[in-house]
Amino acid sequence: MTPSIRRKLETLAERHEEIGLLLAQPEVLADGARFRDLSREYAQLEPVVLSLREHDDAERQRVEARTLLDDPDMRELAQDDIQRLDARLLALDQELQILLLPKDPRDEANLFLEVRAGTGGDEAAIFAGDMFRMYLRYAERQRWQVEILSENPGEHGGYKEVVARIEGKGAYSKLKFESGVHCVKRVPATESQGRVHTSTATVAVLPEMDEIDAIDIAASDIKVDTFRASGAGGQHVNKTDSAIRITHLPSGIVVECQDERSQHKNRARAMSLLKARLLDEAQSKQTAEQAESRRLQVGSGARSQRIRTYRYKDNLVTDHRIGLDLYRLPEIMQGDLDELIDTLTREFQADELKSLTAT
Repeated sequence: MTPSIRRKLETLAERHEEIGLLLAQPEVLADGARFRDLSREYAQLEPVVLSLREHDDAERQRVEARTLLDDPDMRELAQDDIQRLDARLLALDQELQILLLPKDPRDEANLFLEVRAGTGGDEAAIFAGDMFRMYLRYAERQRWQVEILSENPGEHGGYKEVVARIEGKGAYSKLKFESGVHCVKRVPATESQGRVHTSTATVAVLPEMDEIDAIDIAASDIKVDTFRASGAGGQHVNKTDSAIRITHLPSGIVVECQDERSQHKNRARAMSLLKARLLDEAQSKQTAEQAESRRLQVGSGARSQRIRTYRYKDNLVTDHRIGLDLYRLPEIMQGDLDELIDTLTREFQADELKSLTAT
């Protein structure tokens, strides 16, 4: 552990102790908002403090074990202890460095998932449908709640565009690396000559956050249209203009929501999605300017970047950002994304640690 990282960890430990004292103060207890914010910060710092204590305890044990090396009767036991403690200290060093990384406030947020057909005609729409089902199956594995807000089916299956809201603990932290262009190479069901085609689908993952309410949208900047929802719903769908389409005139962004039977609920969902897109657009420009050289530009909005290719002939999924090849395409398309997501997360943390240790 470098001296600079040690100082940062000790500063956080001191802040944890300070918050603990503040939480016992009558004026803090009487202020609900401040008490809530301090309690959240205290809980976030708790893992750092506990790991740092364990690290210090392991270091003390190692010093004690080294004093026994000169005792012939205890030398072998001391060597075993030192080896065990060295491994534990190395693991704790890595754990503490990761805990020291700045927390993305969006990680625990719910999200909006948008999948659109790209180049490739009917096959692109079919692939977009396959991608969307892949994320639905992953969400089922995580026990997240999914609601489709709008959908535009393809003529031969799949989707030209589909937008869903996913609600669950840590949803955004898991899927935030999925934004970008996904490419498929396979023989389409519509191909009679057996030729391999290349098609694409674009994925956008937008966090839904409480702070998003701070985005001010003037009434004069939006155009609201109502229309009859398509799809399941029976007579209600056929007779009621409950679906909502909102156009943000300054940016040209258009959002729709037709999932809820209530026009009021659809409008609220559509406004939340519009704010998420506006926030993402603003953050994308900022992130792209600040981190052009980074492999994993989380929330950068680099929708034109081809991030992954699915090669059906070779049973291969390749993530181009980190050079990862996985020969498990059927399992991945069934929603088994853990290896992909975990590897991307570790690579992102490694990039963050480089910048952390350089400061």
